Amino acid sequence: MAMRHLRMEGRVNFPRNILLLLLAFSMLLQAQQSTPPPTPLTLEGAVNYALAHYPQIRASLERRSAASAGVGLAKTAYLPTGSALWQGNRATRNNIFGLLLPQSVIAPISGPVLPDTSNRGIWGSASGVLVSWEPLDFGYRRAGVDAARAGERTASAELDISRLDVASATASAFISVIEAQQAIRAADADVNRREVFSRSVHVLVQNQLRPGADASRADAELAAARIGMIQARTAEKVARIALSDLLGISPTSLQLDAGALMQGPPALTTPQIDVAAHPAAVAQHSRVDQAAAQVRVLDRSYYPRFDLQSAFSGRGSGANNDGTFAGGTNGLGLQRENWAVGLTASFPFLDFFSIRSRKQIASATERAETARYQQTVQDLSAQAEEAQARLEGAIAIAQTTAVELDAARAAESQARARYEAALTNVVEVTDAEGLLVRAETDDAVSRLNAWLALAAFAAAQGDLTPFLQSLHNASTGGH
Repeated sequence: MAMRHLRMEGRVNFPRNILLLLLAFSMLLQAQQSTPPPTPLTLEGAVNYALAHYPQIRASLERRSAASAGVGLAKTAYLPTGSALWQGNRATRNNIFGLLLPQSVIAPISGPVLPDTSNRGIWGSASGVLVSWEPLDFGYRRAGVDAARAGERTASAELDISRLDVASATASAFISVIEAQQAIRAADADVNRREVFSRSVHVLVQNQLRPGADASRADAELAAARIGMIQARTAEKVARIALSDLLGISPTSLQLDAGALMQGPPALTTPQIDVAAHPAAVAQHSRVDQAAAQVRVLDRSYYPRFDLQSAFSGRGSGANNDGTFAGGTNGLGLQRENWAVGLTASFPFLDFFSIRSRKQIASATERAETARYQQTVQDLSAQAEEAQARLEGAIAIAQTTAVELDAARAAESQARARYEAALTNVVEVTDAEGLLVRAETDDAVSRLNAWLALAAFAAAQGDLTPFLQSLHNASTGGH
């Protein structure tokens, strides 16, 4: 009884154990898929995390896998085909002499024509195997495989496009968040300066050393600075949400490390631009190859088809040759066997007109894809040149803003001293403070804009690796 109880317990626990294992495996997969990014997150880490987790990348990977499987499917055309069949039925044994055109409604019947007709049913059976192979196809199957391979190359290039788009968007969103944070710092410093200045103005007004209008102007400028702070914080939240959408994580969990982005602008480089290697150009060129392969498929469609066939079959019938009925279960067994080997040649000569029209369509599609490729190369060339011009301008601006910032700080300090010495009015001080906050923002943003322009230039070339390498070299001192 104890052994029986243990066996029953084992049978009961086995499915439960399987369910626990499946649940643990599912939780492990979910944990791997929801692995948070490293903290603090650098730009390079953000790009790598987005490339590993963004759904668009996974969708492109699956499309490439489907295209690769399509190549394997096209290659199966070289293999022989085989079919096996068994059938049992009960029907009449009547027959009629004459010809019947091919159709799919009336069931075929074999045997001699009998002098009488009967509604009595008999058993019948049939079984067989047919193997067919096409030894000669005039390049038709190879053209189909070439078309499938062109589709695979197109899917691979589209995957590269998706990766480039996601990487570029992530880098841009990351820099936008850092830029918004710098704007908050500049706005916070502006608010602090204006609060200190407003308090000093109120003291002077209370002591009747300055008119009351100065206090009102200082309060208005302080309120405007606080509004600018609110706007900067709102922009930072919006930019953070955009980045978190690309990463698939909560905006509140983002902790960013600017790294070398704030150290200085990148070095100006002018590498050789090869737009033909851009993923968009590669993808469009693959579409041209795919269209050309379809034309070759149609070129090889108007040829005779040769099928080497081998068949083995058996038949059973409950009717005798003289028309009498065998009765019972006669006919369910295979009473006669036959085998056959032969070569069948077929030529759909009237398909010439449809194939010609389909070829005209395919040729027009090929010419259209070729024109799109030329347009793609032309657009990519213009985008690369425009990105290079923007990069040169952004680096030049970043190298100049330091002078603007030093001059603005000196002007603000002098304006304060002049105001306290009663040598100027409040307007000059507020203007100097506005100039200073603008210079502080320009100095921080210009460096970020230079890196952003470098990222756009790398994206225009079709590869973000040089941008990431430049950022890594800047953070490690060029090592």
